[in-house]
Amino acid sequence: MSRGNMFLFQLMNFGTLHSVAFFIRLFLVGFGIYQDRTMVVKYTDIDFHVFIDASRLVTLGESPYNRSTYRYTPLLAWMLSPSIYLTSHFGKLLFVICDVLSGVLLYHILTLRGLSSDAACHFSALWLLNPLPIGVSTRGNAEALLAILVLSTLLCLQLKRHFTAAFLYGLSVHMKIYTVIYALPIALFISNHKDLKNHYKGVFRIIQSLFSKDLALFAAVAGAMFLGLTLTFYCMYGWDFLQETYLYHLTRRDIRHNFSPYFYMFYLTVESEFCFVLGLVTFLPQVILLLLTSLAFYADLPLCCFLNTALFVSFNKVCTSQYFLWYLCLLPLVLPHLRLTVKQGIGLLLLWFTGQGLWLAPAYYLEFEGRNTFVIIWFAGLLFLIINSVVMVQIINNYIPKTIVQQKKKMK
Repeated sequence: MSRGNMFLFQLMNFGTLHSVAFFIRLFLVGFGIYQDRTMVVKYTDIDFHVFIDASRLVTLGESPYNRSTYRYTPLLAWMLSPSIYLTSHFGKLLFVICDVLSGVLLYHILTLRGLSSDAACHFSALWLLNPLPIGVSTRGNAEALLAILVLSTLLCLQLKRHFTAAFLYGLSVHMKIYTVIYALPIALFISNHKDLKNHYKGVFRIIQSLFSKDLALFAAVAGAMFLGLTLTFYCMYGWDFLQETYLYHLTRRDIRHNFSPYFYMFYLTVESEFCFVLGLVTFLPQVILLLLTSLAFYADLPLCCFLNTALFVSFNKVCTSQYFLWYLCLLPLVLPHLRLTVKQGIGLLLLWFTGQGLWLAPAYYLEFEGRNTFVIIWFAGLLFLIINSVVMVQIINNYIPKTIVQQKKKMK
């Protein structure tokens, strides 16, 4: 074995891999502190300062929504309150730890799905050593909290620990409302887990199967968790809580340039009386696609959740780079079952990055040079949507269901 292969083998060891991933993030947190103090361009995300300001307000007994642009659950502000009493960097350290723990969860889910320890390490490394989640967590963005909640829910469902899964799922929906898109596939998965090999049943049979004790327990616990937190914070902070945590994200129409294919339409109709109606209509493609993928792929829950998330993000009214993490944390669970060659996989990856690059170029000229590149950005957004659709179709066409893999292993 060559020295290079030996080093790679050692790196993929469970303990070594996660230690390296943690220290890379820790180094970047330290470098970020240095950059913020000495350089004009700051490392820390502006959202992190919003989090800290909200935490300071709740520790003073005030509403976190007194901080403008804080549009998250008060629970996040309370979780980061040690940033006020201990160190202002507590939040980044928490996000980094959650980021690495997400890799641990990926490893355990992959082993439960039949992978060896070495193979599970290789695929979880795609998250742990990925520059995008590393950058997002070390800059102080809270997406790692959602990743750990979603992956914990999937792990508990794989272990048939429905009570714990429901608790975590209810918490995840409260933290970010988009995770409600997993409700239908989870319900179908729980109701049909005894007959997943023959899940191609009629729609009426599927609907009938939703009435089960396991699903009733899951719905009761998840609903109680979500409604309990909602009622508690509504009593504490009133309408501001409902508006900023939930309703804002449902009615949000971001006219700033973003990857969404709808942004230019909203930009042109921002003062139109039909703008609100258009915002609601844009949910229709998402709803239809999420319904179809849920019914078709619920038997393989990680695949279904990945597709649902990718579709939701791609067709959303607002789409930024950090939203990509919502489905990238699930990608390592899907890749082991693809029959794509390495060349084909790299080709799709390059195509995906090319789509981003073609969007970022005109966006840069608009943001920093002040040039009118709105139409070019819109075309680039449409192209990126097409690229995302092509990638998802290739994943679906080249996916080997887990049940088929298990049958092949038994035959051997």
